[in-house]
Amino acid sequence: MFRYTYNTLVYSGEAIETGIERIAKAGYSGVELVGEPEQQDEAALRSALNQHRVAASSIVSIYTPERDIVSSSPEVRANAIKYVKGNIDYAARLGAEVVTFTPTACMKIVPEADIKQEWAWAVDAAGELAAYAGENGVRLALEPWNRYETYLINRTEQALQFLDEVDSPHIGYMVDTFHMSIEERDIAESIRKAGNRLAHVHLADTNRAAPGYGHLDFEPIIQAIVDAGYKGWISYELLPAAGDVWGVLSGAGAPEFKDEYTAAAIQHTRAIERRLGGL
Repeated sequence: MFRYTYNTLVYSGEAIETGIERIAKAGYSGVELVGEPEQQDEAALRSALNQHRVAASSIVSIYTPERDIVSSSPEVRANAIKYVKGNIDYAARLGAEVVTFTPTACMKIVPEADIKQEWAWAVDAAGELAAYAGENGVRLALEPWNRYETYLINRTEQALQFLDEVDSPHIGYMVDTFHMSIEERDIAESIRKAGNRLAHVHLADTNRAAPGYGHLDFEPIIQAIVDAGYKGWISYELLPAAGDVWGVLSGAGAPEFKDEYTAAAIQHTRAIERRLGGL
C-alpha cells in the first residue's frame, strides 16, 4: 500500500489549515508543502498536521530567476543554494523526507553560459546540497522538467547521468508523469531504469489534471513504481491548463483543483492498486 500525499501548491490563496483538512478528509496520510517557509506560520502548520493526523511528507522548492542554481551570476547561484538549504532545514524541522531539486529557474529555456559550465555548476551545487541534506536526515529529489520549462535536464537518461556525476546517496531521481508524458518514449520503462534511485513521485495526467482526467494509462506506471521497489510517497502536483497558472488559481478560476481533484487523484490510484492485487 502506497503512502499518499498532496501538493498544496494548487491551494493558492487559502489558509494552509483549510488545505490540510481537505487532504485528510480525502484519505491522504501526508501533505506536500511549498518551499516558502518564511511565508508560513509554522506553529499553526504543526497544529493542523497534528489535528488532522497527517505528516509533512515533502517540500517542493520554487526555482525563480533569483534562485537559479546555474545562473551566470555568482550571487544568484549562492542565493539559490542558500534557499534550498533553507528548505532542507524546513523539512528537517517538520520531519519531511524529501526536498525537490531542479538546477534551473522555471521557464528558463536557454542557457546564460556555456552549457558544460552550467552542468558543472549544477553538479557542484547538487553535491553540496546533497551532503547538507544527508546531515539533516533529508533526501534531495532531482526532477527533470519538460522542454518548455527548462533546457538542462528533461529526460530520465540525463537525470541518471547527472546523479552518476554527483555520486551521493542523499540525492535521487524524481518522477513527474506530466513532464514525462511530453519527454519520455516509455514512462514505465524510464522508471524501471531509475530503479532504486527513485526518490519521489509526482503523478499528474497529460493535461496536468488529476489522474483519470487526461489520456495517460497509469496502470503500467504504477506497476513500474512497484517493480522499482519504491517505498516513498506518491504525491500529486496538479496545475490548471493556463498560461497564467497563478492568476487562475488566485482568482478562484479552477475550483475543481480543490475538493474534486484532491479526492479523485487518490481514488484513481487506489483503484489501480486494487486491480494490481493490492501491491
